[in-house]
Amino acid sequence: MAIPTIIFLVLAFFVVTMAFYIVKQQTAVLIQRFGKFQSVRNSGLHFKIPVIDQIAGRVSLKIQQLDVPVETKTKDDVFVKVQVSVQYRILQESIYEAFYELQNPTEQITSYVFDVVRAEVPKMKLDDVFVRKDDIALAILRELDHAMNEYGYGIVKALVTDIDPAAEVKVAMNHINAAERKRTAAEYEGEAEKIRIVARAKAEAESKRLQGQGIADQRREIAKGIEDSVEALNKVGINSQEASALIVVTQHYDTLQAVGEHARNTLILLPNSPNSGSDMLSQMTSSFIAAQEFGEEMKAASLELKTANGKEKKKLN
Repeated sequence: MAIPTIIFLVLAFFVVTMAFYIVKQQTAVLIQRFGKFQSVRNSGLHFKIPVIDQIAGRVSLKIQQLDVPVETKTKDDVFVKVQVSVQYRILQESIYEAFYELQNPTEQITSYVFDVVRAEVPKMKLDDVFVRKDDIALAILRELDHAMNEYGYGIVKALVTDIDPAAEVKVAMNHINAAERKRTAAEYEGEAEKIRIVARAKAEAESKRLQGQGIADQRREIAKGIEDSVEALNKVGINSQEASALIVVTQHYDTLQAVGEHARNTLILLPNSPNSGSDMLSQMTSSFIAAQEFGEEMKAASLELKTANGKEKKKLN
């Protein structure tokens, strides 16, 4: 192969290599001709005039993220570190402005983030900063979008990703939260104890009621038994007074026998004078008669009370 042919092939390869180029997806290439902007080329295979046209630069059209930590002070004089994440991209129709008019977009975005955060956070107390972090992010988004559009950048989203107070402030906040939780637990415990006390009182009242009802039923049965005994003695010719005395004496001795059976001492002292039996019978008879009279009086009073209540209800109706 002759030398001129080799030289031609080398030159042809050089021209093809210098003339054709590929632009990747989500990328744009800026072409300059004799140092002056010529055009923007998007993804695909492109041709440029060797030596005359040059690639000035390549820019990415993908969404990019910038994390900006900002330290500032709240309205209640607490220093906090606020972490802001800004997602931005170069606008397709403003590639020229993004490449030629702004040398360092990250520094520009950082400056605006600092400005907005240090203007918004000092207006809020520490608790409000946590609650209203979305408002802070929205303020950053509005400010950046307005400022960066002029330079060919669009702000996709701004997020406040972290709020970190000073270490001693976090310790104090934890103590406050712990005290609040203990106070709430004590209130719940007090309510529970109140419920337990009321339940015990109700149960005790019900127990007393049932106990009283049982005693009343017991006495009613005793009285019925005595009444049946008197009727039985009357049938065999013993009058009511003698029958009552006999029943009282019999119950008295039955009681003494029961005491002797269940007590530790087996010796019971009884009066032995000639009139002791008569006196004991007279006393027990008087007590029995007095108890009967008292019972009759109570029945009469109860009947009067029921009658009065009935009249009162009729008046009200």
